[in-house]
Amino acid sequence: MILLKILKFFLKIFFALFICGLIIGIAGYAYYSKDLPDVATLKDVKLQTPMQVLSKDGELIAIFGERRRTPLQYNQIPPQVVNAVIATEDARFNEHFGIDPIGIMRAMYIGVTQHGFSQGGSTITQQVAKNFFLTPEKSIARKVKEMILAIRMEKELSKEEIMTLYLNMINFGSRAYGVGAASYTFFGKTPDQLTVDEAALLAGLPNAPSAFNPIAHPERALTRRNWVLGRMLDQSYITQAEYDEAIKKPLNVSYHEPQIEFSAPYVAEMARQFMYDKFGENAYTDGYKVYTTISKTDQVAANEAVQKHIVDYDIRHGYRGPEKELWQKNETPWNAEQIQAILNKYPCHVGMCPAVVTESNDTQASAVLTDKSNITINFQGMKWARRFISDTRQGASPKKVTDVLKAGQLIWVKKNNDIWELAQIPAVNAALVSLDSDNGAIKAIVGGYDFNLSKFNRATQALRQLGSNIKPFIYTSALEQGLTMATLLNDAPIVRTTGSVTWRPKNSPPTYAGPLRMRIGLGMSKNVMMVRALRAVGLNYAATYLERFGFPKENISYNESLALGSASFTPLQVARAYSVIVNGGYLIKPYLIERIEYDDRNDVIYQHQPLIACHDCDNDDIAIGTMPVSLDNVENESNESGNEEPEQANLNPEDNLILPDINGENSTNVTPKYAPHTVNSGIAFIMKDGLRSIVFGGSDWNGTAWRVKALGRKDVGGKTGTTNASKDVWFSGFGGNIVTTVWMGFDDHRRELGRTYRAEAGAVTANPVWVDYMKVALQDVPVVQDKQPANVVSVTIDQRTGLLPQSGSKTMSEYFIKGTEPTTYATQEVGTSVTDSQGGTTELF
Repeated sequence: MILLKILKFFLKIFFALFICGLIIGIAGYAYYSKDLPDVATLKDVKLQTPMQVLSKDGELIAIFGERRRTPLQYNQIPPQVVNAVIATEDARFNEHFGIDPIGIMRAMYIGVTQHGFSQGGSTITQQVAKNFFLTPEKSIARKVKEMILAIRMEKELSKEEIMTLYLNMINFGSRAYGVGAASYTFFGKTPDQLTVDEAALLAGLPNAPSAFNPIAHPERALTRRNWVLGRMLDQSYITQAEYDEAIKKPLNVSYHEPQIEFSAPYVAEMARQFMYDKFGENAYTDGYKVYTTISKTDQVAANEAVQKHIVDYDIRHGYRGPEKELWQKNETPWNAEQIQAILNKYPCHVGMCPAVVTESNDTQASAVLTDKSNITINFQGMKWARRFISDTRQGASPKKVTDVLKAGQLIWVKKNNDIWELAQIPAVNAALVSLDSDNGAIKAIVGGYDFNLSKFNRATQALRQLGSNIKPFIYTSALEQGLTMATLLNDAPIVRTTGSVTWRPKNSPPTYAGPLRMRIGLGMSKNVMMVRALRAVGLNYAATYLERFGFPKENISYNESLALGSASFTPLQVARAYSVIVNGGYLIKPYLIERIEYDDRNDVIYQHQPLIACHDCDNDDIAIGTMPVSLDNVENESNESGNEEPEQANLNPEDNLILPDINGENSTNVTPKYAPHTVNSGIAFIMKDGLRSIVFGGSDWNGTAWRVKALGRKDVGGKTGTTNASKDVWFSGFGGNIVTTVWMGFDDHRRELGRTYRAEAGAVTANPVWVDYMKVALQDVPVVQDKQPANVVSVTIDQRTGLLPQSGSKTMSEYFIKGTEPTTYATQEVGTSVTDSQGGTTELF
C-alpha cells in the first residue's frame, strides 16, 4: 500500500509537471512565434551574390562584391558533397523534423565526456533558419526561435530545398560563400569535378572556416578532412577502400582568383559606378549581370596598342633613373629582410615589376625580385637607357652596365622572351575610345596606362585641347555656308593686332603655298587656311555649328583660336563627333551597357535601345537645337598618379548618354529609334571623303595621315591633331563603321611632349596607336562603299583653280552639293618673270 501511494504521488507530480511544461511550451511557442518571419519566403530567397561585369559575348571582365558566390541548383551538387556535409554536420538530416533530440543529447554527452564539443546540436535546418532569419546572438530566446523556424521549414520545404539553401549560403572561408564558390576558390574546379577527399575537406570548413582554412592552416585542415572522411566511413557513405585511398592524398589546395577572361578595368569601373548609383550597396549583393558592348578582341587590342606606344614614347625620351637609392657605394648594403620589406610596397604594373640591384659590373647587373628570386640584366636589356635631361633632350647612349645601374638601386624590370630588361613606369598617358558610328556602341575604351596607377578615366573625363582634330567640323560648317572642297583659300601668313596683343597663327611646318583648294588645306592641315575658313562663315556660326556634333556649348571657345583647336573636349566627345561625319550626319548616343540581368534566372531588367543612323532615309530634314550636348555621366575620380589633378569635364547626370536609365517604362523595349539628323547627309558625305584625302593625299601632295594606308583599305580616313608645344596629340579616324579617337599627353597640362629625333605630334605619336588598334578591330569588318546622296554631284575640275577645266588643265573629280559646283572655266594665265639680284627668275601669278 505504501509503495502504491508513493507511485501515485510521483504520477501526480509527473502529470502536474507535464501539464505545466505543456502550458509553458504552448505559451512559449505562442510568445516566440508571433513575430517570426514566414519561412515560405525561402522558396524565392535572394542570396548575396556579387555583381558580374561581362563583355557582349558573356566573358567575365570583373566581379564586385565581398562575398564570392555561385548559386547552384540541387541537381548541380554532387551526392558526395551532400553526403560529406550530412556526415559532418547533421547525421540524422534525412530523418528528423527540423530539430534532432537524439543529436542534441549525443552532442551534450560527447561534450561532457570529452570536455569539448566536436559535434554541434544544431541541425542543418536550424543553421539555415539562423542564417536567414536570426541574429548570431547566443541566447535561449534565439535558440527557441531557431527551433520553431526549423520545424516550420521542414513542413514548408523539402529536404533537397533545405540542403540547397545551406550549401549555397554557408561560409567556407577566403570570401567563398556556397559550395560553388568554395570549390573554385580552393581547387579551381566546379563541384561536379570534386574528388571524395576534396568534398570532405570542404564539408569540414563551415564549422570553423578561419581555423580550418587549408591555405592559412594546412595541418589543421588536413586533420579536419581526415575526421570527416572517418565520419563518412562510419555512416557508410564511402567504402573502406575509398577511405584508404582518400586519406593518403595531400590537400593540394591553392587560392584561385575569379576567372577573369580579360582586363578592362576602366570599363568595369564605369559599370560599377553606374550600378552603385542606381542600387547602392545592393549592387554588390543582388547578383546583377551587367553585359557591356565591348568584345575581348577589340579591348585587348586597345589595351596593347595604348600601353605599347606609351612605353615606346617613354623609352624614346630616356631613362629618368632608379625609383629609389637604397644605399650608396660606401654604405652597408641592406639585408634580405630589408630588401623584401621595400619590394613588398611596390606592386607590378603592366608586366613591370620592382627589383633591387645587388651588384653590377660593366657587362651585367644582378637584382632580386619580390618573390626573392635573383635575376640577371645584361647590357642588351638597358642599352636604350640614355639619360633623360628634358622632354627635348637626352644624354648619350650608355656604353656599359655601370653607366646605368649600381648596387642599392630600386628599379623596374620586365621580362621579354625570357630575357630581363630594365624598364620604368611611364610618366606620359593616353586614352582610346572606339565606337560603332551607326548606333554608338562602345567597342573598346582605355582611360590610361594602368588603372591601378590612376583611376582617372581620360577617355571620358579629361578635357584636353583638340588642336587640328577640330578642323573637319569647322570645314563642315563652311560647306554648310556654300564653300566647297574646291574653294581657294589663301595659304599665307596672318597677323592680327588688337591693342598691344599680336596674334600670328602659323602652319606646322611654317611653310606657305599661296591659294590652295580647301581639300588640300584639310589634307595638309594648313592652320592659316582654317582661320580664313572660320572668318568666311563667321565665328559665331561656326561655334554654334559645333553643337550639331554633340560638343558641349560650355566648352566651345568663342574666338578665332577655335580654328586651331583651342577648345577642350574629352576623347569620347570627339569620337562621337566624328561619328556624325561617318554615319551620314546622325548624332548617335554612345553607350556602354547592352543589358542587365537580375538573379540566377537571368531575368533581363534592362535592354539598351540605341539611337541608330538611318542610312536608308531620304528625308534630309535637320534637327537642330534639340540634341543633348553634354556627354559624360561617370562620377569624377581622384587622380592617384601623383601628378597634378587633370582638368575634368562638367558632368551632367541627367544627360545619360554613356550608361542607361533603367527606371524608364521601356527599359526592355528594343524598337529601333533613329538618332537626330544634325548634318545634311550630302555635306557629311563630302567631309568624309575629305577625311580620306588626309590619308591618301593627291597627285602632288601628301596627307598628314598617310600611315593609315598600312591598313590596306580604301574606306579609311582620319585627322591628326597637335596643340601648341605638343601638349596634346590626337588622331581620330574611321574604317568601315568604326570610329576611333586616340589622345596622348601628360596629365600635367604644362608639360610638353617635346621631341627626340622627331617632333611628337598627332601624326607620329597618336596615329600609330590608332593604326595598331584598327588593324585588329577591322579584321572582320567589311569594306564600306558609301552611297552617294542625291544632292551630291561629281564634277571634273581644274586642280589649280578648282574651276571647270580648260584644254590642257590637270584635272580631278570633286564632289559638290548641287548648286555649288563651278560654272566658270579656269583661265590659262601667262606668268610675268621678274629677275632677282642673283639673276634668277620667279613666276608671278
